[in-house]
Order: sequence, then C-alpha cells, then structure tokens
Amino acid sequence: MTSNDTTVLRVAGRPVGRYVTRPELPARLSPRPYLHPVTTLAGTAVTELAPADHTHHLGVGVAVPDVEGFNFWGGRTYVRDQGPTELDNHGAQRHIAFQLRDPDGFVEELRWVAAGGELLRERRTVAATELTDQAWALDLTFSLTNVTTGPLSIGSPATNGRPGAAYGGFFWRARKESCAPEVFTAGADGEEGVHGRPADWLALRGAAWTLVFAGATEQTRRDPWFVRTEEYPGVGSSLAHEERLPLPPGETVVRRVVTVVADGRLDRDAAAALVRKAVSP
Repeated sequence: MTSNDTTVLRVAGRPVGRYVTRPELPARLSPRPYLHPVTTLAGTAVTELAPADHTHHLGVGVAVPDVEGFNFWGGRTYVRDQGPTELDNHGAQRHIAFQLRDPDGFVEELRWVAAGGELLRERRTVAATELTDQAWALDLTFSLTNVTTGPLSIGSPATNGRPGAAYGGFFWRARKESCAPEVFTAGADGEEGVHGRPADWLALRGAAWTLVFAGATEQTRRDPWFVRTEEYPGVGSSLAHEERLPLPPGETVVRRVVTVVADGRLDRDAAAALVRKAVSP
C-alpha cells in the first residue's frame, strides 16, 4: 500500500516498515517523517512511536536537538547551567518529494524549517534488503546541506553541557519489553561499556529479536554510539559528541547507517556475519 503520506517497505513481498511522510504532530514534538512500525520478517515490531516516557521519540528517523539553537528532536531543550527547558524553538522536517519510490526503498527530499525559514535541505535514501530467511537490512543515508547564507552548526545536549547526552542524527527508538534489552559490540558489553564510544557495529538484543547497527562509511564509523537500555531502549549515532559540528554555507554532511533486523537472539559471531553481508560493497 502506498499513499501520498505513507509508503510501505517490503522485503521479498512482506511488509517490514511503514514510512509516514507528513505526520500530524504538535510543534513541540518537532514534526518529521519516520518509520513505524518496523518489524522482523516474522512480524515482530521492533520500534515504538511516541511512547509515554518520551513522546517525541518517533520510531526510526533523523532527529537533531540543536541546529543553530533550533530543536529538531522534540521535547525540551537542554540549556547550559539551566537544564532541560521548554522553549519555543522547535523546527520541522517537511517532505518535498520522492525522487524514487519502489517497494524496497525510496529517495526523498526534505526541508528543515524553523522560525519561518529553511535551514537545511536533506536528501534521504532508504533501502530494504533481504539477508536470510530470518534477517533483513535497513540502509539509511541522509545528506544535510546548509542552504542559508551564513554558517550553521549542529550541537547536542552534551556540547551544551550535559555529559553523556550526545544524541542527534540517526536514531532508532526500539521496542520496550518487560526486561531491558542486552547491548554489545565486538569488544564490549552493556550500556556503560558501549555508550559514547565508536564501534564498527553495535547489537541490541531483545526477547526474540536482534538489531545490529553499523556505520557504513568511514566518517559514520567515527561517530560514537548513543545507547540507552535501562531507561528506555534506543540507539543513535552521534553527530556532535564532544564539539559542535560546523556546517558552512553550501556544505553538506553525510551519514549512512545500516541496521540488521533479525528474528531471534543473535550472538557476536552471527551479528558480525550479518553486518558483513549487509554492508559489503
């Protein structure tokens, strides 16, 4: 099923993701397109939309809490020496058009607007690929171009004074279950061991599913992972970890994250093997 506002991603004919291009959301949630629900091939949902603990978490997408002071993440803004604060500074991502739209993916153009003006123009590419009869890969690339006449910079609560909160960029709000999911990389285990560190891949393992996130470009692999398991299950790739990311006029920042969506509880070897298959040239 495809409409002007919704695209359904399919793998081998099976629906695995619903992409909403023009969600009707209040301004404080920083309205933006998102993927939800995303499911395994067996049909297990592995995303959440607007959960009670963080109503601005919208499945899978691209969200940035600070673009030159404007909030494209949703919710409160972290203000240095003040803490999380409700501000009237929310932006929105507006779908312009699809350059390509197929059952297994699309190429989309978006405008990032705030205070009546356009700050960024985005080209977003999403593709769904079958890996095995129990796993598929979601390949998401975003390119953000500064379309203003002046310099912009991307920040995070961490760069604004809140240690450990370098979220912003690709973000996946995972399914919340009765027990917190396990998280591991090739060389570390647990939220404390993997959060805030770069790794070629990172796995989040739930009761009957596993998500394996991998940076698919050299620059993306340099970005540390933002990880939460106990408070809520979520994984992101941090654009602004220790310092703000400058974006001069006309310049573009590009990131690509490939996520393996698997039925079952993968171990390290299985996770690494599927990542190699998903990210191979």
